[in-house]
Amino acid sequence: MILSIGEILVDLIGEEKNGITKYGRFCGGAPFNVAVNAKQSGAKTGFIGRVGKDPFGKFIKDYANKAGFEYLNIQEDEERNTTLAVVSLTNGERDFAFFRHDTADFNIDENEIDLNKYEDLTIVHLGSLMLSEEKGQKFASSTLKKIREANKIFSFDVNFRKNLYGDIEQAKKAYKPYIDEADILKFSDDEIFAYTGESSIEKAVNAVEKENRLLLVTLGSCGSMYKYNGLSGFIPTEKVIPVDTTGAGDAFFGTTLANLDGKEFTEENIEKALIKGNEAGAKATLFKGAIKL
Repeated sequence: MILSIGEILVDLIGEEKNGITKYGRFCGGAPFNVAVNAKQSGAKTGFIGRVGKDPFGKFIKDYANKAGFEYLNIQEDEERNTTLAVVSLTNGERDFAFFRHDTADFNIDENEIDLNKYEDLTIVHLGSLMLSEEKGQKFASSTLKKIREANKIFSFDVNFRKNLYGDIEQAKKAYKPYIDEADILKFSDDEIFAYTGESSIEKAVNAVEKENRLLLVTLGSCGSMYKYNGLSGFIPTEKVIPVDTTGAGDAFFGTTLANLDGKEFTEENIEKALIKGNEAGAKATLFKGAIKL
């Protein structure tokens, strides 16, 4: 079983027509998107997140119930609003602006995280958006400790949002403990260059690889690559014309995790999983919003 923990929010995706921008409402949040894609890829899956007791929160809860997770816990915050991400699209590429001043997503009740209650739990995936807030960092630290105590695989996607941090050094400081600890670690090519300061993908990968860690790097329209205990490879992807790239990396990662869940990290298994991940990532760019239920 894969358990994903972290932000669930509303993506407001804009579209301009005749000088007027209209925003559509979509359910999003990287850990939720990962969980949906893992479930749609056949994995037993759970999700934990938090929303406000408001119309956006109700929309999210109603939508999430359609996913068919084996376990779903969306906490409802009586005091805080649901987090909103306003997404602007240019030729399918997105730009984010967050409405997120003490909102619900990073205020998950850590007392409700008991990893021993889930049958067949193997992988715990932790969202990164929470790391931009002190409360979120405290929650993430507590959850990582529980993952280690329960002897589960720790999955982490850097999923860097630069407008949530004062500068890159502040962001790197927040991310470092989780990048250092992750058993399965995913970067995009832009993120691994920003984090390591290296100018070549080979040097950047070498800077963050370590023993018994499966390192994944998405390369946009070029595909993806991996490195694990001396194994490495590049997996090309199908070329598509994107409508909206929101959630493509999450589709890749959730599908990859589902295809690795319960399997040894052999060259064959990793490469088969990345082929499926690439396919899911490409398909996710062909519609608006991060997921389809």
